[in-house]
Amino acid sequence: MTGPAQPAKRPANPRFSSGPCAKIPDFTLDLLADAPLGRSHRAAVGKEKLLAAIEGTREILGVPSDYRIGIVPASDTGAVEMAMWSLLGARKVTMVAWESFGAGWVTDVVKQLKLDADVRTADYGQIVDMASVDYDSDVVFTWNGTTSGVRMANGDEIPADRAGLTICDATSAAFAMDLPWDKLDVTTFSWQKVMGGEAAHGMLILSPRAVERLESYTPAWPLPKIFRLTKGGKLIEGIFRGETINTPSMLAVEDYLVALDWARRIGGLEALIARCNANAAVIAEFCAAHDWIANLAEDPATASTTSVCLKFTDPSIADGAAFAKAVAKRLEKEGVAFDIGAYRDAPAGLRIWCGATVETSDVAALMGWLDWAYHAERAALADAA
Repeated sequence: MTGPAQPAKRPANPRFSSGPCAKIPDFTLDLLADAPLGRSHRAAVGKEKLLAAIEGTREILGVPSDYRIGIVPASDTGAVEMAMWSLLGARKVTMVAWESFGAGWVTDVVKQLKLDADVRTADYGQIVDMASVDYDSDVVFTWNGTTSGVRMANGDEIPADRAGLTICDATSAAFAMDLPWDKLDVTTFSWQKVMGGEAAHGMLILSPRAVERLESYTPAWPLPKIFRLTKGGKLIEGIFRGETINTPSMLAVEDYLVALDWARRIGGLEALIARCNANAAVIAEFCAAHDWIANLAEDPATASTTSVCLKFTDPSIADGAAFAKAVAKRLEKEGVAFDIGAYRDAPAGLRIWCGATVETSDVAALMGWLDWAYHAERAALADAA
């Protein structure tokens, strides 16, 4: 079969990985020259940098002044686990999952904490009916399914007068989507997603209701040191002033501060969201114009604007997984797209990161190459037959 010629225009930055994600535009290591390397994170300069990261997060995301923000170990995973191990067990629990990371939180709560949770799940491409959830229970969910490309459209289903806590893994949503802080009691994310930061550090944001739970409830199980948020029945306030539980990388902290400065320069959260929306729109338009590919998300209202997951819909392709891998490999070999294969637990296809650090022009250039790679692989199949 005859396909399009190899495109002349290439993405300037071929990094479309869903984590770690592309650095901010025009990033160079020289931007990190102010990092206090070789200094203690407990020295004045270290504390100042860590507090700046916390307050910059509050500023850009619009986090309410009475919410606590802390930098914690082990990326978003550490932040979610810290919240679940410290807060759950006080009342009934509802676990909500529509992709692999949400399913992982279900496993931890049911098999490790051994709580009798109400588990609500949906297949890849779909989302749980959040209006049917019992919000008098503690509810754990992801805002944006990084491995499924399905997100919450909004938080309208979460009642203001809920009795339980909402614990939200927002790692691919923070800085890319409008999070309703009044509906979220615990929010977690990591630097290496939308802001293109380095790995290993997580962010934990607590509402006053979550703090009240921490100070009035002691879990039945022992807590490792890195999970402990209270001492003597009181919140360890230092964690939320930059006095981290363990030693952070001051180089990674500086990198996050640089990304926050970039966000300020381009117009803050509104500009970050607009960049994500523009990137995802390019792919949506491409899918609408080509009948052999589609968004994995079945409802456009819940389609992610960061981790855009795609499936090949050509019925003549017998082995979809092999075909998708071949397309991704061909694009990587050409140096136009790195790390865009679907997540290992997800349906066969592609996953293209469209976070705020990605340039829309690069996404547009990639679409031409995707068209070329699809037809090149179809031709290879025909020749092999």
